[in-house]
Amino acid sequence: MKRILLFVLLALTVQVQAQFSKFFSDKTLRMDYYHSGNDTSESYTFDELIQEPYWGGSHTNLIDTFNMGNYYMKVYDVKNDSLLYSKGYSTLFREWQTTDEAKTTNRTFPESVVMPYPKEKVRIDLFSRNWDGKFIKKFSYTVDPDSTEIKKDRRLVYPDFDIKVTGDPAHRVDIVILPEGYTEAQMGKFIKDCEKFVHDFFKFAPYSENQDKFNFRGVLAPSPDSGTDIPADGIWKNTLLNTRYYTFGSERYLMTSDYKSVRDLAANAPYDQIYILVNSNKYGGGAIYNFYNVGVNSNVSSAKILIHEFGHGFAGLADEYYDNSTAYGSFYNLNIEPWEPNITTLKDFGKKWKDLVKKGTPIPTPDTPKYKNTVGAFEGGGYEPKGMYRPMEDCLMKSFKGDKFCPVCQRAIQRMIDFDTK
Repeated sequence: MKRILLFVLLALTVQVQAQFSKFFSDKTLRMDYYHSGNDTSESYTFDELIQEPYWGGSHTNLIDTFNMGNYYMKVYDVKNDSLLYSKGYSTLFREWQTTDEAKTTNRTFPESVVMPYPKEKVRIDLFSRNWDGKFIKKFSYTVDPDSTEIKKDRRLVYPDFDIKVTGDPAHRVDIVILPEGYTEAQMGKFIKDCEKFVHDFFKFAPYSENQDKFNFRGVLAPSPDSGTDIPADGIWKNTLLNTRYYTFGSERYLMTSDYKSVRDLAANAPYDQIYILVNSNKYGGGAIYNFYNVGVNSNVSSAKILIHEFGHGFAGLADEYYDNSTAYGSFYNLNIEPWEPNITTLKDFGKKWKDLVKKGTPIPTPDTPKYKNTVGAFEGGGYEPKGMYRPMEDCLMKSFKGDKFCPVCQRAIQRMIDFDTK
């Protein structure tokens, strides 16, 4: 019986692989566009198409079934309108929309989406999640893969190197680490920091149990200056990816709006996730789901920063803290379930982690010593002190007091690992 089941699984794998080869080549098509608007409006403007040499994603799980992210891309075969590829993601623009500046100012952010390179004409549709949680189509563009308008030359071409490579990118979570604020003389330091990054990464479950499912590569790309911008201190550095502290006024929020450079540099290796490693000892970082991740190399909390931020970028996990340290206004609609897997408004708790709650645990769950190590629904999370609930009293997505993800976050991470590698 086991042999029959194995044969069936192998046959299905071959069939799906054949489907990939029928519609796609093993390289990337990237569509750059500009996302503009204010707190209540948005618009999309096409920029350019770029062919990149590697496809780091799956050859089998091409349709994203998680329904996560503030945006979705869907790719259709023009001939019969069949769905070939989809991916959920979020962006810096959506976070900016919740700031005070967005109430009085229009801004434009560069963004892009990637897909395996199509063999025939396809239509790319972009969807935006509205306040009520529904996806609304906002933009559509038809691509002829033989068009002379698709750029074949590339910017920011640098050598890559293997840090830890365990197998075929089609069956691994591929992470490309990009150096920020490392000079030419500090490239050796960057290599050592990448090795430390991988060592720190696998300290935490469930990553520690999945070491054979990840590939790590780095890109040897020096910056003219060492470090990064700290605007409040009058420190401005000439760096390759233009990162800065004080993003949206939050001192520790270390990000970049130069997304074209991030994508250009990442294209030197196959990748599922981009991690920008900043040469700084000042506490800071940030990450956005299927967008990019940022962390510093030499803060005392660097290991927990990198793993916390990767929780955002890779698994779509929300922040579980609820103080006033963020620059956001109304970030969540408390009348609907948020899409993030580790916070809930209890509007539809059955779709979240209700199955992990032991019988007899009260919902909402009192934040008392009795339930300290219990999975429940504790009020406060997602920057909201009231009306939003987190799975446990503490978790790496809430604070760095401990060194573990809660069972809900671990499950969300494991599901994403399995989706990218099976």
